[in-house]
Amino acid sequence: MLLTGVSRAGGIGAAIARRLARDGAHLLLTGWPAHDAEQPWGEDPDGGTRVRDELRGAGATVGYVPVDLADPDAPARLVAAARDVLGHVDVLIANHARSARQSLFDVTAAELDTSFAVNARATLLLARYVAAQHERPEGGRIVLFTSGQYNEAMPEELPYIASKAVLQQLTASLAVTLAPRGITVNCVDPGPNDTGYATGELRRQVEEAMPAGRWGRPDDAARLVAWLCSDEADWVTGQTIASDGGWSARGFT
Repeated sequence: MLLTGVSRAGGIGAAIARRLARDGAHLLLTGWPAHDAEQPWGEDPDGGTRVRDELRGAGATVGYVPVDLADPDAPARLVAAARDVLGHVDVLIANHARSARQSLFDVTAAELDTSFAVNARATLLLARYVAAQHERPEGGRIVLFTSGQYNEAMPEELPYIASKAVLQQLTASLAVTLAPRGITVNCVDPGPNDTGYATGELRRQVEEAMPAGRWGRPDDAARLVAWLCSDEADWVTGQTIASDGGWSARGFT
């Protein structure tokens, strides 16, 4: 399994890695700590390698490679590295994301290009290179990640939500393309998730608005991803599924 977006030990990627390792998966993890260093929440030094070492200590087969997915050649190199470690890549979980807070009146071409390169282009190319191994219907899984832009406005994060919306819209087309190869493609919306970025008033406001009265936790998303990667989910494809405690249903209550 190839799992992207593992750069912080408390993030969703790390929770997915722990869950899948407990299920017996062999994993290649990747992350890009330099992105976190640019964000308000800051980087987790050596977060990805700590997750790797933790899982290896528990007996799992796990590798870790830091990769900047803004590089157009990175997806091909990453899948090649995964094949070197794993022999065959049957599952891609594209959990990575570039975050950028720019509204309509301060959005820049440079940020749009970088956000689309990381969030959309790299994900689509990773799917291409992983799927190319599956010439026969032998089974495989691709799990993409979107955000909540399809449920409500997010006007302060235009580069992020525009590039994440691409993944949701690609899901059905990829699912139809890859069904003859036995590969399912689904998209996860984790909703507001407590990965350490929200504090103060934002944290309080979201918590009060959550139907369940709490933020999502990384393992909430990890459980859904683990199920989508299992044999039990082989008839589920082309879907966007929210693991958000009812956050996206608020407008319909």
